Amino acid sequence: MSGWIIWGIAAALYGAFRLWYDNWRGALNPAEIDGYFAQLEGREDTPPEAKANLRRFLETDDGRDFVMFNIVKATQAPVADPISGEQVPGVSLLQRYSKHFMPVLLKNGGHPAIVRRKIGPYLDSWATEPDPGWTIIGLMRYRSRRDMMNVVVDPQFAKHHPDKLAGTLATFSFPTAPMIQLYVGPRIWLALVLALGATLTQLALG
Repeated sequence: MSGWIIWGIAAALYGAFRLWYDNWRGALNPAEIDGYFAQLEGREDTPPEAKANLRRFLETDDGRDFVMFNIVKATQAPVADPISGEQVPGVSLLQRYSKHFMPVLLKNGGHPAIVRRKIGPYLDSWATEPDPGWTIIGLMRYRSRRDMMNVVVDPQFAKHHPDKLAGTLATFSFPTAPMIQLYVGPRIWLALVLALGATLTQLALG
């Protein structure tokens, strides 16, 4: 196999990845936003204040990807399973929610960036509420605000969102944009992996 075929395959794989990973449709338009909110009608899990904040976020869409910061206090005590009605540990419902949420997130070009469990109390805080006993923090990458809404209105997500509500005692989340970023994202590390694979293949076959 000649070198140009090897590198051509690597380039094609990387191109296919970027077609999936990047947002090629630009920012949301007003008609799209109205369409998403029409799908949220009747959803009791989205209160009016949250809907107002969501609309402001969508109306200022810049078409770029972003990372959602989430902090969660999981329910450790038994709660009623939204599906069976049986008493189960609340944290198990969060795990079940994540099991169904992740495929929907990946389908829409998103993925976990960082997920960490809390291992100590607040070490530096002022003018803030006492630590309620947070359990985990998670940073979730979304390809675009359109893709975030595609996740929200996805039937699979909506079906299992009650698991999140039942398994969560307290939570908040907000979108973030990069200022300083030292970790290497998939755009870079996948390019390096494919380049290494192509080089090793060429050396092995050469």
